[in-house]
Amino acid sequence: MFLFTDDCILGVDAIDNEHRHLFDLLNNAMAMLQDEYTADHYSDIKELLEELEDYSDQHFTHEEEYMEKICDPELILQRPQHLYFREKILDFLVVNIDDEEEQRETLRELVQFLAKWLYRHIIGSDSMIGKLPPLEEWMVQENPCEFTEKYLTGISHIDREHKGLFEIIERANRLLRNWQGDESYDRFMDILVELKDYTSFHFADEEEYMQRIGYEGYEVQKRAHDAFIARLDEFDDTLIDEDPQLYLQSLVQFLLGWLINHILHEDKKIGEAVEKSEQNSE
Repeated sequence: MFLFTDDCILGVDAIDNEHRHLFDLLNNAMAMLQDEYTADHYSDIKELLEELEDYSDQHFTHEEEYMEKICDPELILQRPQHLYFREKILDFLVVNIDDEEEQRETLRELVQFLAKWLYRHIIGSDSMIGKLPPLEEWMVQENPCEFTEKYLTGISHIDREHKGLFEIIERANRLLRNWQGDESYDRFMDILVELKDYTSFHFADEEEYMQRIGYEGYEVQKRAHDAFIARLDEFDDTLIDEDPQLYLQSLVQFLLGWLINHILHEDKKIGEAVEKSEQNSE
């Protein structure tokens, strides 16, 4: 059974409830796959896929309307992800499942797709809904990428690496403020590669540290890290042709916003756990 865990909760009741139902549909598919008593699930699979098509369309519409209402810059990156999900479900709907083995294979692929997509999308993307200021307000800030004391965890090497991430994002943001067309685009792509490499290094280092100290929040952290890396890997430069600068601004907003949110609400807990452990050992 796949659990709708606390790290999947956004705090927006309507969206959270719809996410819960999507997890219910995922678990229905899992139950069919594990059913040893009923061989033929043709009708059940068709019914499940049709409900997934209808319900996901309804959910994405509600979610996008909410993001439009609050002028959330996350909407720019969410739309293509929603479209990909819709198209994937349509692909499942046309698969031949007359044969029982074909049914089991379809269920295996469906469960794998839904579990991976839902966790990554909710934790890596939806978790940012309502967390970022509207684009106009964000970009007029003097230096939104400044690494200040409020981001310190008290763990020197983690703080040093966080500061490095802020500095890379600041270079990307500075480039966007002084956009020079194709030349700036090429430089931005280089910075993005550097960011992906440094982020992977930082997450690996942070995860090794959490395992070494026996940090109980490791699994939640690992899942969030994987979702963020997946989001970077899913960056699609074919989506930015119409207005590259605007699209990349929304990407920088996401990167910085996610990092700030993650440090304040997750990483600082590591420092608190270390401090508590040291006090108890005295």
